[in-house]
Amino acid sequence: MRFGVDEAGKGPVLGSMFAAAVRAEPGSLPAGVGDSKGIAPERREQLAAEIRSAADAVAVAEIPVARIDDPETDMNALTVAAHAEALSGVASDGLAGTVDAGDTDAERFGRRVADRVTADVTVTAEHGADETDPLVGAGSIVAKVARDAHVATLGETYGDVGSGYPSDPTTREFLANYVTRHGDLPDCARTSWSTCEDVLAAAEQATLGEF
Repeated sequence: MRFGVDEAGKGPVLGSMFAAAVRAEPGSLPAGVGDSKGIAPERREQLAAEIRSAADAVAVAEIPVARIDDPETDMNALTVAAHAEALSGVASDGLAGTVDAGDTDAERFGRRVADRVTADVTVTAEHGADETDPLVGAGSIVAKVARDAHVATLGETYGDVGSGYPSDPTTREFLANYVTRHGDLPDCARTSWSTCEDVLAAAEQATLGEF
């Protein structure tokens, strides 16, 4: 029995980041488990359900916008926190496993995650582990499905918000239109992101141009 942990939604300008931990025997996982980014959404949902059925335990942690925008923290610390909070949901003394390194220094990242887990666990951190470790790949899929569901909920509240990533024209259009209508950013926006600063600056410039 081992664990794997990965996160989804580190880079978007909208919504929460999620991390998922999966505790299982690697051989019990469904075929096709791997990096969630290369799997179609419908297939991800199917795999996530199969992973939850096959695993000994699955836990998901959410890092909301308020924590992401907190000036007292940064994304490295929040990624450590997300991994540790998810891992704490499946951890037990003596358990070992792998997390996808969210820091340029993989060893440091693994050490920081382990230090935040109460149980005595052995954490190995590797870059690209979602592509090489089936359990980390399983965590990637579960986390991504949680993030997708979250974005769908945002869509029910605000209309089409796109993927939430700064590179998505639909997301940028949503933010620009929202600021034009309301004069401020929506609650789901990560206001500390440069994308939000750009949208506000563009809106202000457009207003000045009217005079």
